[in-house]
Amino acid sequence: MRILFFSALVLFLAACTTVEKHTEVADDAKMVISPVSFAALDGWAGDDHAAALTAFRKSCGRILKADAAKPFSKNIAGGVFGDWQPACGAAQSAIDARAFFETWFTPYAAVAEGGSATGLFTGYYEASLKGSRTRHGAYQTPLHKRPPDLVMVELGEFRDELKGQRIAGRVIDGKLKPYEDREKIVAGQWPHDDNVLVWVDDAVDAFFLQIQGSGAVDLDDGTVMRVGYDGQNGHAYYAVGRELVKRNILPKEKVSMQSIREWIAANPGEAASFMNLNKSYVFMREVTGEGPLGAENIALTPGRSLAVDNGRMAYGVPVWLDAGAPVAGAAPVRRLMIAQDTGGAIRGPVRGDVFFGHGPEAEAHAGEMKAQGRYWLLLPKVMTK
Repeated sequence: MRILFFSALVLFLAACTTVEKHTEVADDAKMVISPVSFAALDGWAGDDHAAALTAFRKSCGRILKADAAKPFSKNIAGGVFGDWQPACGAAQSAIDARAFFETWFTPYAAVAEGGSATGLFTGYYEASLKGSRTRHGAYQTPLHKRPPDLVMVELGEFRDELKGQRIAGRVIDGKLKPYEDREKIVAGQWPHDDNVLVWVDDAVDAFFLQIQGSGAVDLDDGTVMRVGYDGQNGHAYYAVGRELVKRNILPKEKVSMQSIREWIAANPGEAASFMNLNKSYVFMREVTGEGPLGAENIALTPGRSLAVDNGRMAYGVPVWLDAGAPVAGAAPVRRLMIAQDTGGAIRGPVRGDVFFGHGPEAEAHAGEMKAQGRYWLLLPKVMTK
């Protein structure tokens, strides 16, 4: 499934916004959309539309195979797959990427019910780890494979009012019971402790891998194993950066992946209990071929794939993002992206996580980004005719 549920490390809002004053809204607020012109998208003319088209074509591979009569989305006015398939067909041979999007789509401003157009945008990346297929030496921390008794449930499939909510557990005596939390799993106090995909040399790296949802493991035999999300234990994600603010260790504007790592390194005696405050545990699988894979089950494109709340937005939707800079001194993020992933921390009608790719620069941008912004959805023009 996903590069990860848990992309965002920090759920604290930036002190200012590049768009307009932020009004915090409930995570369960509905998304309201209204059509605008492409002229309303600041920076549209100067974007690299070809890069967005490359990412969109990946989603089209899935869209073109779908039943044309099937609803494209359960959550927004996305029509049916048949509304999207002509655009996807045209995308395959499009030469002028900007003209393609302007010909086939209409932008829609997304606003939270109640009027708030802005939300929090964070970043994530493909983590790097060192590991071994066998347990020995420094390689003592397991990345667990998805256990055979894990049952993950999309509650929206049973009740419309529960759309976007998920639970997981195991069936015992005909009843779904909660799964073990992170503390018990890392301590080996669960039935599948031998269900190991790979052993890594650093428990903190393993923790952040689960937050990012995908990674590349440099193995001791000289090969590289790419790993990705394959299920979650059903416990709610807790942003540990929030705890550092709660304890008055860090002000919220200083919380980042880097500052959290620094605190853990400086406090090794508290590291395990601190990480276990996040009761969520993510199971991994080996990913072959192009990757990393997002929740749409297609390879993510650095800088062009966006993780969204799939309870409100369907995968494959082009999204114009206008958000603050990921790091000090960088330009604001104004670009066309494609909704191709999701995350446990990505909740709300105007919320997103930018995939930055792999390597030190991607890690730095992803770890620091917590910007206010807004977005516009591009929906097929055929839906309005």
